[in-house]
Amino acid sequence: MEPCADGELALNAARAFDPDLVIMDIQLPNISGMELIGQLKRDLALSRIPVLAVTAYAGKGDEDKIRDVGAEGYLSKPVSIGPFMRVVMGLLDPKPAEFIATA
Repeated sequence: MEPCADGELALNAARAFDPDLVIMDIQLPNISGMELIGQLKRDLALSRIPVLAVTAYAGKGDEDKIRDVGAEGYLSKPVSIGPFMRVVMGLLDPKPAEFIATA
């Protein structure tokens, strides 16, 4: 695990660490988590890494917008450990193409 509290440093940290999963808060200092997910998914070295977006910003249509920029998983805060672990395990060991992570 390699935490990174500054969104502007996150892509370089991901390149250096080569994670199996990125857990992204949508509300970050200096940059939107949605913008950061988009940058990650456009980066050839990082695009294969699944992203779980976790956010308190959970209005109508927000999950669709977050998934549209590239997040494979989505949870709204507060997050319970059971749903969190199910989504994380699903993203780390995905099923065939019909797999959809839900909380």
